[in-house]
Amino acid sequence: MKRSARNPVTSRPALLGAVVMLALTSASVAAADDGRGPLQVTVTAPVDARTARVGALFGADAAGRPEHGHFCTASVVHSPARDLLVTAAHCLTHVDGGLFFAPGYRGGRAPYGMWPVGERVLPAGWTADEDEDSDVALAHVDEVDGRRVEDVVGGNRFATGTVAGAGAVTLFGLPDARETPVMCTDRPVARGLTQQRVRCPGFTAGTSGSPWLNGSGQVVGVLGGHQRGGATADVSYSVVLGRAAAALYRTATGG
Repeated sequence: MKRSARNPVTSRPALLGAVVMLALTSASVAAADDGRGPLQVTVTAPVDARTARVGALFGADAAGRPEHGHFCTASVVHSPARDLLVTAAHCLTHVDGGLFFAPGYRGGRAPYGMWPVGERVLPAGWTADEDEDSDVALAHVDEVDGRRVEDVVGGNRFATGTVAGAGAVTLFGLPDARETPVMCTDRPVARGLTQQRVRCPGFTAGTSGSPWLNGSGQVVGVLGGHQRGGATADVSYSVVLGRAAAALYRTATGG
């Protein structure tokens, strides 16, 4: 499970001094399709447009203010209302109180602000019995100072119907033991018809909800699914974004 095991409402801040470069021992000698480096190597993500759209989820205290300690990852996806996030369904359930999203979170700072999470859109398969094949969710965020989140950081297209393994993907996530995002590129491998997996070291607790971006910058996976994203730090899963995910997006956008 890649969501933090801590209660996000009562969690303590992550240690800023405990940032260690992640091990590269499982690196592949193969190169990524988009030329961004070798496969299966996890490094600190740069500050750029891609990472501005990825951020951390925080719980809210009794007064409705953000709590210390992030616990999951989410990212902005394009929508007509320009206010939509995608994350893992298990990140939006069993949470006491409200949630906040901090796009571009890095070094203990939220450079684009803290955005209150509003309506959550969960698949029926998840709300009924937490089916691992339904572990993806969308959520609207409220405006801040009259601005919508996509107008501030942009949004990636939520792409459904992509075949697992059709191309390399890059994962961006925020482990809860770090204050900087990490990234890794790999080619997904199908696990049956409904799940896909990658091998990327260091995707530990807190990276649930991490977007999987293809070479065109489209979200074609979300870290979650089998074992709620994976039982180890080196193997991560995603639901295959098919017809159910497309229907979920239509529900969220009124399309």
